Amino acid sequence: GVDMASQGPQTSGLLIVDKPQGVTSHDVVAAARGALHTKKVGHAGTLDPMATGVLVIGFGNATRLLNYIVDHDKTYEATIRLGQSTDTDDADGTPIAPDGPAASAGCAGHGTRRDGTQEDADRRMPDRAAVERAIAEHFLGDIEQVPNAFSAIKINGQRAYDLAREGKAVELKARPVTIGEFTVLDARYGYADASRAGAPLAAANDFPSAAQVVDLDVRVSCSSGTYIRALARDLGATLGVGGHLTRLRRTRVGRFVLDGDHAAHAVTAHVETRTFTNRDGETVTRNRAVLDAAGEELLSRALTMADAVAAAMQTVAISGHDAAELRFGRRIPCGGKGIAAAVVPETGDVAAIVERTGRGEAKPVTVFAA
Repeated sequence: GVDMASQGPQTSGLLIVDKPQGVTSHDVVAAARGALHTKKVGHAGTLDPMATGVLVIGFGNATRLLNYIVDHDKTYEATIRLGQSTDTDDADGTPIAPDGPAASAGCAGHGTRRDGTQEDADRRMPDRAAVERAIAEHFLGDIEQVPNAFSAIKINGQRAYDLAREGKAVELKARPVTIGEFTVLDARYGYADASRAGAPLAAANDFPSAAQVVDLDVRVSCSSGTYIRALARDLGATLGVGGHLTRLRRTRVGRFVLDGDHAAHAVTAHVETRTFTNRDGETVTRNRAVLDAAGEELLSRALTMADAVAAAMQTVAISGHDAAELRFGRRIPCGGKGIAAAVVPETGDVAAIVERTGRGEAKPVTVFAA
């Protein structure tokens, strides 16, 4: 049967939120739920707490579009630190020796450092040309990657990161992904504290145990389901020095961006911290996300259903009569193949999401109330 989505058009739309660091994607959904005073809110694709950037939030009828947007390709700007590995493959983790102690001595060069000059650092860490060669040979086009054990993938109904935290062995299968672009924007050589992740670049003698590292600023465009953390880890492994992610910003999800066409729709957010004492007398600090727009202003920033479907999927123009037919659950004449949104161009009325059969007709999959 056809699935009827209720709620009026004025309470439906998409927000393009610039997620701040230190909160989960779910925290941002909770903030939107409070700000919009509506229960029907969701997001199109998780960002790690460490990551910032584009989080597409749907409310009302537009929550039905989120499943389609999740599958869109994405662009990220990130910093990959070569010369240091962590258990989570990002800066929130604990440093580990890349492949046992032997590999780590070779890559960090603890005992062999002479005067810590730039030239010396360049010699031990791969130079930019070597990094770009490794990327071109191993990390462009169709590749396979194994997600990190600390990820949200479910294994027999349990999240991998819950199993990993319990110390259980997590075996994740390699999955095919497509990398359309992997550009090195900048490479900075230096030293970092070998005992903790995410330490700033510094001079060799600033730490008791310094690791030689290079911080690569990169831009990656990739298919849905690509883990940038896994790219950082695998690039480090390919170069024999280890690697992890220290910064991640998503700049695009499909056609949704924070600047350009959608600048007027972008909503920033910030983090508020609350410290309290729980029942066991422990002091707990919680972060929550707060949107920097509310009420009418927030609604005015939202993409309307018509704009939202135009960015989310293919659309087909229909007549008012066709719209009524679709709302009765009937098929309409329509060319083409695959999923599309049926829109009455004169009024911007999004009547339904339809499946075009390829035989000159379309059947309604999800119908939106007039």
